Amino acid sequence: MPKHVHALIGFRNSGQFINTIIGNGKRFMAYEIINRLQQQMNQEVLYHLSLFMNKTDRKRGKMHEVFEPSFDWKECISSRFMERKLEYIHANPCRGQWNLASDPAGYTHSSARFYLTDEPGLYAVMSYAELEDVDLTRVKETA
Repeated sequence: MPKHVHALIGFRNSGQFINTIIGNGKRFMAYEIINRLQQQMNQEVLYHLSLFMNKTDRKRGKMHEVFEPSFDWKECISSRFMERKLEYIHANPCRGQWNLASDPAGYTHSSARFYLTDEPGLYAVMSYAELEDVDLTRVKETA
């Protein structure tokens, strides 16, 4: 999606809070996004990302803000709930203001192709149903 990400993420006894895990993931992705923009010399996007900086982070030497500091998550407590979330995630790019593909499997950045056709997509995906002994209380849906 152009302005947000949906993901089902499974955790196994990591000992970390979801805020830490998501924060570390966002930080890793932000560094890579900034590096690629710098390599491409995309000054326009880098400039816009610099506008979102707050004073405290700017004083600490941070130059760009890629992600909003917050995120929304829901605890997935059943297979049916996860299936409903996947249906929503897969349909999201095909409707409303986005309308990025005519069908879920046609959206390049979606896991829909994997779930609907068993064909690999652009990104590696593991079905929640393939995990052994899934502890459904530890699977989170984030947006």
